[in-house]
Amino acid sequence: MSKRRSYSQEFKRGAVEQCQQPGVSCAQVARELGIGANLLTRWKREYEAAGGHAFGGTGNPRDEEVARLKRELNRVRKERDFLREAATFFAKESS
Repeated sequence: MSKRRSYSQEFKRGAVEQCQQPGVSCAQVARELGIGANLLTRWKREYEAAGGHAFGGTGNPRDEEVARLKRELNRVRKERDFLREAATFFAKESS
């Protein structure tokens, strides 16, 4: 199974703005960006319905903060484990 792709707010807004240029179709922009025409059309409808508040996401800021902190904790743990292994290696080499 393939993982579902996610797109940033900036990407979505840029795609919709390209689609709104005169003489440019949604299908053409979708082909250039490598996304489905139906997806771009849905983004365009959302953008027109919500205006500047489109593509806000589904989570709340606290969930985003928790996810960011979990990613940072994972990175720090990897660094700690690497340094622990390096210290063990060099301790064996010096004795």
